[in-house]
Amino acid sequence: MKFESILLPGVEAKRPIIIAGPCSAETEEQVMDTARGLASIGIKIYRAGIWKPRTKPGGFEGVGEKGLPWLKRVKSELGLYTTVEVANAKHVRAALAHDIDILWIGARTTANPFAVQEIADALEGVDIPVFIKNPVNPDLELWIGAIERIYNAGIHKIAAVHRGFSSYDKKIYRNLPQWHIPIELRRQMPDLPIFCDPSHIGGKRELIAPLSQQAMDLNFDGLMIESHCNPEKAWSDAAQQITPQVLEFILESLVIRDTMQTTENLSALRRQIDELDNNLLELLAHRMRVAEEIGWYKKEHNMPILQTQRYDEILQNRVQQAIEMGMDGDFMKTVLIAIHEESIRHQMEIMEKS
Repeated sequence: MKFESILLPGVEAKRPIIIAGPCSAETEEQVMDTARGLASIGIKIYRAGIWKPRTKPGGFEGVGEKGLPWLKRVKSELGLYTTVEVANAKHVRAALAHDIDILWIGARTTANPFAVQEIADALEGVDIPVFIKNPVNPDLELWIGAIERIYNAGIHKIAAVHRGFSSYDKKIYRNLPQWHIPIELRRQMPDLPIFCDPSHIGGKRELIAPLSQQAMDLNFDGLMIESHCNPEKAWSDAAQQITPQVLEFILESLVIRDTMQTTENLSALRRQIDELDNNLLELLAHRMRVAEEIGWYKKEHNMPILQTQRYDEILQNRVQQAIEMGMDGDFMKTVLIAIHEESIRHQMEIMEKS
Protein backbone atom coordinates (compact mmCIF):
# COMPACT_ATOMS: atom_id res chain seq x y z
CA MET A 1 0.00 0.00 0.00
CA LYS A 2 1.22 3.49 -0.86
CA PHE A 3 -0.14 6.13 1.49
CA GLU A 4 -0.50 9.78 0.50
CA SER A 5 0.30 12.76 2.71
CA ILE A 6 -2.37 13.59 5.28
CA LEU A 7 -1.09 17.15 5.64
CA LEU A 8 -3.61 19.86 4.86
CA PRO A 9 -2.59 23.32 3.55
CA GLY A 10 -1.25 25.49 6.35
CA VAL A 11 -0.43 22.55 8.65
CA GLU A 12 3.31 22.37 9.32
CA ALA A 13 5.09 19.16 8.37
CA LYS A 14 6.88 18.78 11.69
CA ARG A 15 6.40 16.57 14.70
CA PRO A 16 4.09 16.55 16.45
CA ILE A 17 1.09 17.36 14.29
CA ILE A 18 -1.63 18.27 16.80
CA ILE A 19 -5.34 17.54 16.71
CA ALA A 20 -7.19 18.97 19.71
CA GLY A 21 -10.68 19.71 20.91
CA PRO A 22 -13.35 18.51 23.30
CA CYS A 23 -14.39 14.92 23.79
CA SER A 24 -17.90 16.03 22.85
CA ALA A 25 -19.49 19.02 21.18
CA GLU A 26 -21.94 20.06 23.92
CA THR A 27 -23.22 23.52 23.02
CA GLU A 28 -22.40 26.01 20.30
CA GLU A 29 -20.89 28.34 22.91
CA GLN A 30 -18.64 25.57 24.32
CA VAL A 31 -17.51 24.56 20.83
CA MET A 32 -16.61 28.13 19.88
CA ASP A 33 -14.96 29.05 23.19
CA THR A 34 -12.74 25.96 23.04
CA ALA A 35 -11.92 26.57 19.38
CA ARG A 36 -10.92 30.18 20.10
CA GLY A 37 -8.63 29.04 22.90
CA LEU A 38 -7.00 26.42 20.69
CA ALA A 39 -6.63 28.79 17.74
CA SER A 40 -4.87 31.27 20.05
CA ILE A 41 -2.11 28.72 20.77
CA GLY A 42 -1.64 27.79 17.13
CA ILE A 43 -3.74 24.62 16.83
CA LYS A 44 -4.88 24.05 13.23
CA ILE A 45 -7.03 20.90 13.46
CA TYR A 46 -10.08 20.85 15.73
CA ARG A 47 -11.73 17.64 16.92
CA ALA A 48 -15.13 17.20 18.56
CA GLY A 49 -17.32 14.17 19.14
CA ILE A 50 -20.75 14.54 17.55
CA TRP A 51 -21.94 10.97 17.97
CA LYS A 52 -20.64 9.33 21.16
CA PRO A 53 -20.73 5.54 21.57
CA ARG A 54 -21.49 4.75 25.21
CA THR A 55 -20.91 1.46 26.99
CA LYS A 56 -24.38 1.55 28.56
CA PRO A 57 -27.59 3.27 27.41
CA GLY A 58 -28.76 6.38 29.21
CA GLY A 59 -25.49 8.33 29.11
CA PHE A 60 -24.75 11.36 26.96
CA GLU A 61 -24.47 10.03 23.40
CA GLY A 62 -23.58 13.31 21.71
CA VAL A 63 -25.69 16.13 20.34
CA GLY A 64 -25.84 14.45 16.95
CA GLU A 65 -26.13 16.14 13.61
CA LYS A 66 -27.22 19.49 15.07
CA GLY A 67 -23.62 19.98 16.23
CA LEU A 68 -22.15 19.85 12.73
CA PRO A 69 -23.11 23.46 11.85
CA TRP A 70 -21.17 24.54 14.97
CA LEU A 71 -18.06 22.95 13.50
CA LYS A 72 -18.76 24.63 10.19
CA ARG A 73 -18.75 27.92 12.09
CA VAL A 74 -15.39 27.02 13.67
CA LYS A 75 -14.04 26.49 10.18
CA SER A 76 -15.48 29.67 8.65
CA GLU A 77 -14.75 32.07 11.54
CA LEU A 78 -11.44 30.72 12.85
CA GLY A 79 -9.99 28.91 9.84
CA LEU A 80 -9.47 25.64 11.69
CA TYR A 81 -9.78 22.27 10.00
CA THR A 82 -12.42 20.06 11.60
CA THR A 83 -12.61 16.34 12.32
CA VAL A 84 -15.30 14.09 13.78
CA GLU A 85 -15.77 10.41 14.55
CA VAL A 86 -18.02 8.39 12.23
CA ALA A 87 -19.44 4.96 12.97
CA ASN A 88 -21.71 4.29 10.00
CA ALA A 89 -22.62 5.47 6.50
CA LYS A 90 -25.20 7.98 7.80
CA HIS A 91 -22.52 9.68 9.89
CA VAL A 92 -20.21 9.83 6.86
CA ARG A 93 -22.85 11.46 4.66
CA ALA A 94 -23.77 14.02 7.32
CA ALA A 95 -20.13 14.92 8.01
CA LEU A 96 -19.33 15.35 4.32
CA ALA A 97 -22.45 17.49 3.83
CA HIS A 98 -21.11 19.89 6.48
CA ASP A 99 -17.62 20.12 4.96
CA ILE A 100 -15.81 18.22 7.70
CA ASP A 101 -12.15 17.98 6.67
CA ILE A 102 -11.03 14.74 8.36
CA LEU A 103 -12.95 11.70 9.56
CA TRP A 104 -11.88 9.30 12.25
CA ILE A 105 -13.05 5.79 13.04
CA GLY A 106 -13.30 4.98 16.74
CA ALA A 107 -11.96 1.96 18.59
CA ARG A 108 -15.33 0.24 18.97
CA THR A 109 -16.04 0.64 15.26
CA THR A 110 -12.58 -0.56 14.17
CA ALA A 111 -13.31 -3.80 16.01
CA ASN A 112 -16.33 -4.44 13.75
CA PRO A 113 -15.38 -5.30 10.13
CA PHE A 114 -19.02 -4.93 9.00
CA ALA A 115 -19.14 -1.34 10.30
CA VAL A 116 -15.76 -0.47 8.79
CA GLN A 117 -16.83 -1.87 5.42
CA GLU A 118 -20.03 0.18 5.56
CA ILE A 119 -17.95 3.32 6.12
CA ALA A 120 -15.55 2.29 3.34
CA ASP A 121 -18.45 1.83 0.91
CA ALA A 122 -19.81 5.28 1.81
CA LEU A 123 -16.38 6.83 1.15
CA GLU A 124 -15.84 5.45 -2.36
CA GLY A 125 -15.00 8.29 -4.71
CA VAL A 126 -14.35 10.74 -1.85
CA ASP A 127 -10.95 12.39 -1.30
CA ILE A 128 -10.66 12.95 2.45
CA PRO A 129 -8.14 11.93 5.13
CA VAL A 130 -9.33 9.16 7.43
CA PHE A 131 -7.78 8.41 10.81
CA ILE A 132 -8.30 4.89 12.20
CA LYS A 133 -8.03 4.21 15.92
CA ASN A 134 -6.84 0.83 17.13
CA PRO A 135 -9.58 -1.67 18.05
CA VAL A 136 -10.52 -1.89 21.72
CA ASN A 137 -8.86 -5.32 21.97
CA PRO A 138 -5.11 -5.77 21.30
CA ASP A 139 -5.50 -7.30 17.83
CA LEU A 140 -3.03 -5.89 15.30
CA GLU A 141 -4.55 -7.82 12.40
CA LEU A 142 -7.97 -6.29 13.10
CA TRP A 143 -6.39 -2.83 13.03
CA ILE A 144 -4.58 -3.57 9.77
CA GLY A 145 -7.77 -5.04 8.33
CA ALA A 146 -9.64 -1.78 8.98
CA ILE A 147 -6.84 0.21 7.34
CA GLU A 148 -6.95 -2.10 4.30
CA ARG A 149 -10.75 -1.77 3.97
CA ILE A 150 -10.54 2.02 3.90
CA TYR A 151 -7.55 1.92 1.54
CA ASN A 152 -9.38 -0.41 -0.85
CA ALA A 153 -12.20 2.14 -1.04
CA GLY A 154 -9.74 4.53 -2.71
CA ILE A 155 -8.85 6.50 0.42
CA HIS A 156 -5.06 6.72 0.52
CA LYS A 157 -4.75 9.62 2.98
CA ILE A 158 -4.81 7.45 6.09
CA ALA A 159 -3.33 7.70 9.57
CA ALA A 160 -3.50 5.31 12.51
CA VAL A 161 -4.32 6.52 16.02
CA HIS A 162 -3.01 4.59 19.01
CA ARG A 163 -5.45 5.07 21.92
CA GLY A 164 -4.56 2.02 24.00
CA PHE A 165 -6.35 -1.27 24.61
CA SER A 166 -9.09 -2.27 27.00
CA SER A 167 -8.16 -4.55 29.88
CA TYR A 168 -9.94 -5.89 32.93
CA ASP A 169 -6.86 -5.00 34.97
CA LYS A 170 -6.22 -1.40 33.91
CA LYS A 171 -3.86 -0.36 36.70
CA ILE A 172 -2.95 3.34 36.28
CA TYR A 173 -4.19 3.58 32.69
CA ARG A 174 -7.70 3.75 31.34
CA ASN A 175 -6.47 1.76 28.34
CA LEU A 176 -3.15 -0.10 28.37
CA PRO A 177 -0.57 1.42 25.98
CA GLN A 178 0.97 -1.88 24.83
CA TRP A 179 3.43 0.14 22.75
CA HIS A 180 4.73 -2.98 21.01
CA ILE A 181 1.53 -3.14 18.92
CA PRO A 182 1.84 0.27 17.20
CA ILE A 183 5.59 -0.38 16.90
CA GLU A 184 4.82 -3.57 14.97
CA LEU A 185 2.24 -1.66 12.88
CA ARG A 186 4.99 0.78 11.92
CA ARG A 187 7.32 -2.09 11.02
CA GLN A 188 4.70 -3.55 8.69
CA MET A 189 3.51 -0.20 7.31
CA PRO A 190 6.51 2.15 7.56
CA ASP A 191 4.90 4.92 5.49
CA LEU A 192 1.68 5.06 7.54
CA PRO A 193 1.51 8.11 9.86
CA ILE A 194 0.80 7.14 13.47
CA PHE A 195 -0.75 9.47 16.04
CA CYS A 196 -1.09 8.89 19.77
CA ASP A 197 -4.23 9.66 21.79
CA PRO A 198 -2.81 10.11 25.32
CA SER A 199 -6.18 11.27 26.64
CA HIS A 200 -7.77 7.86 26.12
CA ILE A 201 -4.70 5.88 27.10
CA GLY A 202 -4.28 7.69 30.40
CA GLY A 203 -7.85 8.56 31.27
CA LYS A 204 -6.45 11.25 33.59
CA ARG A 205 -5.22 14.69 32.59
CA GLU A 206 -2.01 14.33 34.62
CA LEU A 207 -0.93 11.40 32.40
CA ILE A 208 -1.25 13.32 29.11
CA ALA A 209 2.19 14.95 29.31
CA PRO A 210 4.26 11.81 30.05
CA LEU A 211 2.35 9.73 27.51
CA SER A 212 2.81 12.42 24.86
CA GLN A 213 6.55 12.42 25.53
CA GLN A 214 6.69 8.63 25.26
CA ALA A 215 4.90 8.83 21.90
CA MET A 216 7.42 11.39 20.66
CA ASP A 217 10.32 9.25 21.86
CA LEU A 218 8.85 6.39 19.81
CA ASN A 219 8.80 8.67 16.74
CA PHE A 220 5.01 9.02 16.45
CA ASP A 221 3.93 11.64 13.93
CA GLY A 222 1.29 13.44 15.95
CA LEU A 223 -0.98 13.66 18.96
CA MET A 224 -4.77 13.75 19.33
CA ILE A 225 -5.51 15.40 22.68
CA GLU A 226 -8.85 16.22 24.25
CA SER A 227 -9.11 19.89 25.22
CA HIS A 228 -12.10 21.72 26.68
CA CYS A 229 -12.70 25.34 27.69
CA ASN A 230 -13.96 24.13 31.09
CA PRO A 231 -12.88 20.49 31.58
CA GLU A 232 -14.36 20.13 35.07
CA LYS A 233 -17.83 20.68 33.67
CA ALA A 234 -17.46 18.54 30.54
CA TRP A 235 -20.46 16.34 29.76
CA SER A 236 -18.23 13.35 28.97
CA ASP A 237 -14.72 12.19 29.99
CA ALA A 238 -14.10 15.24 32.16
CA ALA A 239 -11.11 13.66 33.92
CA GLN A 240 -9.03 13.32 30.75
CA GLN A 241 -9.54 16.78 29.22
CA ILE A 242 -7.33 19.84 29.62
CA THR A 243 -7.68 23.54 28.89
CA PRO A 244 -6.00 25.05 25.82
CA GLN A 245 -3.57 26.82 28.18
CA VAL A 246 -2.48 23.54 29.78
CA LEU A 247 -2.17 21.99 26.32
CA GLU A 248 0.13 24.84 25.28
CA PHE A 249 2.35 24.20 28.32
CA ILE A 250 2.52 20.46 27.56
CA LEU A 251 3.43 21.04 23.93
CA GLU A 252 6.12 23.57 24.83
CA SER A 253 7.60 21.07 27.30
CA LEU A 254 7.90 18.21 24.81
CA VAL A 255 11.40 17.11 23.85
CA ILE A 256 11.48 16.26 20.13
CA ARG A 257 14.53 14.18 19.39
CA ASP A 258 16.47 14.23 16.12
CA THR A 259 15.28 11.25 14.08
CA MET A 260 17.95 11.84 11.41
CA GLN A 261 20.88 11.50 13.80
CA THR A 262 23.54 8.91 12.92
CA THR A 263 23.56 5.66 14.85
CA GLU A 264 27.19 4.73 14.18
CA ASN A 265 28.11 5.13 17.86
CA LEU A 266 25.52 2.51 18.74
CA SER A 267 27.10 -0.21 16.63
CA ALA A 268 29.25 -1.66 19.44
CA LEU A 269 26.29 -1.79 21.84
CA ARG A 270 24.10 -3.34 19.16
CA ARG A 271 26.71 -6.05 18.60
CA GLN A 272 26.46 -6.82 22.31
CA ILE A 273 22.68 -7.05 22.01
CA ASP A 274 23.02 -9.45 19.05
CA GLU A 275 25.42 -11.64 21.01
CA LEU A 276 23.17 -11.65 24.08
CA ASP A 277 20.15 -12.52 21.93
CA ASN A 278 22.04 -15.47 20.47
CA ASN A 279 22.90 -16.64 23.97
CA LEU A 280 19.26 -16.31 25.03
CA LEU A 281 18.11 -18.38 22.06
CA GLU A 282 20.65 -21.10 22.83
CA LEU A 283 19.57 -21.20 26.48
CA LEU A 284 15.89 -21.37 25.51
CA ALA A 285 16.58 -24.20 23.06
CA HIS A 286 18.47 -26.04 25.82
CA ARG A 287 15.59 -25.47 28.23
CA MET A 288 13.12 -26.95 25.73
CA ARG A 289 15.31 -30.03 25.33
CA VAL A 290 15.27 -30.51 29.10
CA ALA A 291 11.48 -29.99 29.12
CA GLU A 292 11.20 -32.74 26.47
CA GLU A 293 13.23 -35.11 28.66
CA ILE A 294 10.82 -34.36 31.50
CA GLY A 295 7.97 -35.06 29.07
CA TRP A 296 9.38 -38.52 28.29
CA TYR A 297 9.72 -39.24 32.00
CA LYS A 298 6.10 -38.23 32.64
CA LYS A 299 4.95 -40.42 29.76
CA GLU A 300 6.90 -43.46 30.99
CA HIS A 301 5.59 -43.04 34.54
CA ASN A 302 2.02 -42.17 33.50
CA MET A 303 2.19 -38.68 35.08
CA PRO A 304 0.06 -35.68 34.06
CA ILE A 305 1.80 -32.97 32.07
CA LEU A 306 0.71 -30.01 34.18
CA GLN A 307 2.26 -29.92 37.64
CA THR A 308 0.41 -26.92 39.09
CA GLN A 309 2.32 -26.59 42.35
CA ARG A 310 5.69 -26.72 40.59
CA TYR A 311 4.53 -24.14 38.03
CA ASP A 312 3.29 -21.76 40.75
CA GLU A 313 6.60 -22.05 42.60
CA ILE A 314 8.62 -21.30 39.45
CA LEU A 315 6.42 -18.32 38.59
CA GLN A 316 6.60 -16.75 42.04
CA ASN A 317 10.30 -17.40 42.62
CA ARG A 318 11.49 -16.30 39.18
CA VAL A 319 9.38 -13.15 39.21
CA GLN A 320 10.78 -12.22 42.61
CA GLN A 321 14.32 -12.89 41.34
CA ALA A 322 13.66 -10.66 38.34
CA ILE A 323 12.44 -7.83 40.57
CA GLU A 324 15.55 -8.12 42.73
CA MET A 325 17.64 -7.89 39.57
CA GLY A 326 15.96 -4.63 38.56
CA MET A 327 13.46 -5.99 36.06
CA ASP A 328 9.73 -5.43 35.91
CA GLY A 329 7.74 -8.23 37.54
CA ASP A 330 4.89 -8.12 35.04
CA PHE A 331 7.33 -8.33 32.15
CA MET A 332 9.03 -11.40 33.62
CA LYS A 333 5.68 -13.02 34.37
CA THR A 334 4.71 -12.62 30.71
CA VAL A 335 8.03 -14.16 29.59
CA LEU A 336 7.75 -17.10 31.98
CA ILE A 337 4.15 -17.85 30.99
CA ALA A 338 5.18 -17.92 27.32
CA ILE A 339 8.12 -20.24 28.06
CA HIS A 340 5.91 -22.53 30.14
CA GLU A 341 3.26 -22.71 27.41
CA GLU A 342 5.91 -23.67 24.85
CA SER A 343 7.30 -26.33 27.23
CA ILE A 344 3.80 -27.76 27.69
CA ARG A 345 3.35 -27.86 23.91
CA HIS A 346 6.56 -29.87 23.51
CA GLN A 347 5.48 -32.30 26.22
CA MET A 348 2.02 -32.73 24.71
CA GLU A 349 3.61 -33.70 21.41
CA ILE A 350 5.61 -36.36 23.26
CA MET A 351 2.45 -37.70 24.94
CA GLU A 352 0.81 -38.06 21.53
CA LYS A 353 3.67 -40.20 20.17
CA SER A 354 3.15 -43.94 20.21
